[in-house]
Amino acid sequence: MLPLAHAKSTCRTHTSCAKSLRTPRATAACAVTEETRSLLELAVREDIGPGDVTSLATIPEGLQGEGRIFAKEPGILCGVDVARCVMDLVDPSVKVKTKALDGTALAAGQDIMILSNSVRSILAAERLMLNFLQRMSGIATLTRRYVDMLRQAGSRMEVVDTRKTTPLWRALERHAVRAGGGRNHRFALYDMFLVKNNHIEAAGGVKEALRRVWAKNEDRRLRVAVEARTLAEVRDILEVGADLILLDNMPVERLREAADVIGQRAQTEITGGVTLRRLRSLAALPIDRVSIGELTHSPRALDIALHLRQKGGTRRARRA
Repeated sequence: MLPLAHAKSTCRTHTSCAKSLRTPRATAACAVTEETRSLLELAVREDIGPGDVTSLATIPEGLQGEGRIFAKEPGILCGVDVARCVMDLVDPSVKVKTKALDGTALAAGQDIMILSNSVRSILAAERLMLNFLQRMSGIATLTRRYVDMLRQAGSRMEVVDTRKTTPLWRALERHAVRAGGGRNHRFALYDMFLVKNNHIEAAGGVKEALRRVWAKNEDRRLRVAVEARTLAEVRDILEVGADLILLDNMPVERLREAADVIGQRAQTEITGGVTLRRLRSLAALPIDRVSIGELTHSPRALDIALHLRQKGGTRRARRA
């Protein structure tokens, strides 16, 4: 049971995604692409290397058992397809039964997955499976808290993420934001013009920065967004034009004034220093969306554990 032995195996997640997403509880698109699978292979190699020496020393080769992955606290589930793919990469002979899908609102004690077959293989995959489930479910849970706060306040403002993500795992973390009910901002530097404060300073002003952007974007192939720190910058932006204006670190009254000035001439976004506490004071504003870096740069991991029961034996608890 070495990860390299299964490097060319097909992850069952690819073939099962379409079927699972047709069920009502599947609220987010499948997270595992071929590129992600390649990264998961590297993660398996990093953690297991030539083998789990402790399990190889203590557990008989043919010992079989069942691993129950479950939530230790309430939250929004995310990472099921990723965890399943990890198990497949470690040992595709382990049977994986999915009990809940991404986007599910979990209760404490609720089952997520049941694994059955080689005890050695289950333990080898355990830590990586839990790492992804805990991290991604933490992002989804935090996102849902922001979304719920806005909806309970009667606001239609959308919650969006940022590029403050873990390098190489951005696609998975964006997937987790969607599972929590949020929306994704631009993926990277190449799929949207976003004129930030440093661009404005380097170009000699917001008007000149935008003129240069539109000169490179005459066919409007990409959306144009720009940050504004003052009402004067907002007015300058409206003179040149932009699709989205990011209102950066403005107090509530200035945000309200900016929204009135902009009207329907551009989409609006609150950005900079938004927390759950501050969001309460922003919910009534006529703003289209709010971007929150905390969603991906500092969420608390959801407490998820694995209980192992060997066939004819006892149960053992494993957690973070």
